[in-house]
Amino acid sequence: MMQDGIRRVVIVGGGTAGWMAAAGLSRILGGDRALSFELIESDEIGTVGVGESTIPQIVLFNALLGLDEGEFLRETRATYKMGIEFRDWTRADERFVHPFGFYGLDMQGIEFHHHWLKARALGDETPLEAYSLNIMAAYRGRFGHPRHDLPQSPLSKLGYAFQFDAALYARLLRRLAEGWGVRRTEGRVVDVEQDGETGHVAAVRLADGRRVAGDLFVDCSGFRGLLIEERLNAGFEDWSALLPCDRAWAVPCAFGTERDARLPLTRATARPAGWQWRIPLQHRIGNGYVYSSAHVSDDEAAATLLAGLDGPALGDPKPLRFTAGHRRRAWIGNVVALGLAGGFLEPLESTSIHLVQTAIARLLTLFPGRGFSPLEIDRFNAEMAGEYRDIRDFLLLHYNASDRDDSPFWRDMRALPMPEGTAYKLAMFRESGRVFREHNEVFTETSWLAVMTGKGVRPRRYHPVADTLPDAETLARLADIRAVIAETAQALPRQDDYLAQVGCTLAPLGSPA
Repeated sequence: MMQDGIRRVVIVGGGTAGWMAAAGLSRILGGDRALSFELIESDEIGTVGVGESTIPQIVLFNALLGLDEGEFLRETRATYKMGIEFRDWTRADERFVHPFGFYGLDMQGIEFHHHWLKARALGDETPLEAYSLNIMAAYRGRFGHPRHDLPQSPLSKLGYAFQFDAALYARLLRRLAEGWGVRRTEGRVVDVEQDGETGHVAAVRLADGRRVAGDLFVDCSGFRGLLIEERLNAGFEDWSALLPCDRAWAVPCAFGTERDARLPLTRATARPAGWQWRIPLQHRIGNGYVYSSAHVSDDEAAATLLAGLDGPALGDPKPLRFTAGHRRRAWIGNVVALGLAGGFLEPLESTSIHLVQTAIARLLTLFPGRGFSPLEIDRFNAEMAGEYRDIRDFLLLHYNASDRDDSPFWRDMRALPMPEGTAYKLAMFRESGRVFREHNEVFTETSWLAVMTGKGVRPRRYHPVADTLPDAETLARLADIRAVIAETAQALPRQDDYLAQVGCTLAPLGSPA
């Protein structure tokens, strides 16, 4: 280790964020015997437990940990997720899916959707989802891993994530992290000591008087931001004027009797004052209603949630209050905030766990010495702020590009000013059908395309290169592509069969968890 190297990393707070940090940091840095890791958490303090649904980057994090996928599925009661289904977001009784994959096959050097737009201009009304293997498989309750060894097959373009019990995931990560040398300390932090010269956090003091010193502190203390905000006054970038949903009720329920009760999809259903999530696991369904308290009372929101469950509730709804936004500085001195301590955006696109993951990755990339270079800190803060901003802009697309005007909430959302990034992409797509991805943002061209077309946005024109194919050939090729996708989707194994093969125990449909 270099002479100015970090020797003691202290993580304040457990839950999913804390144990992801502990596992990720100890897995990569734990080979240095001079470096110790300690996580402080209190059984007296509950965890929020949001984020049962994820995006495909979680596959990379699990691989980084060397976590066997079968073990992960069994330990966390996970199911697969091939996309997010949106119901009633454009109009009542309409639905679309944001898939984790691609559409069709690029031809003539341009993206596939331009050929689809041309076909629509020729009178072919086939929806875009017919060209997505992810969507066609998910609606059949089927799943497959991507086959990168078959680059000409639609199987090579499959993408997937997971839906899991966040508390069980934290427990699994704790076991891994402790095996890699992380020390867990039970206790409640009641005071913070700072260095008189640098202002860095020197130690935290626990309720029983113990003192835990460290060189680098990772704040995973939740919304309160025990170190980053209460002590270091990071400041908060408040986006509630753009994303006014500020509360949620969450409750699990048993499965109903529907044939499609356990599809590999997360569902988001628009409600009069927000939206309701539905996340099917092996043993239960996770549900929640994210809403604006300015547009509906807490009691009415809870009643709406309970009325929309598949089966009996497995407990009382739990409340959650939040403000959309992020810390202006997630890294100050020797304190880095992760998870809810760093910020929160409503889980419409399942980004809560991803934001923890990407912060860990950036911390590893910029892992400091004890001098804590402002260059590294500023880089981290700028990149995290940009990540939050990119996700915010994508979330706002769901609300702004909507025809719903059947409640004050939806009328207010349609009237909100659109951020420059969202407005530009929407205008570009409406004019020319082109979709661009900025600076490697988390949501790809496929993601923006899925939501814009799903919300009924139709371009005025398509790429002129699409006309280099004769009309009849365009229609014939598209017919062949969707036939191959339908056949391939039907040939994939049923998700429930696959989960059973790797040793998972599934609750029968219509039974209690």
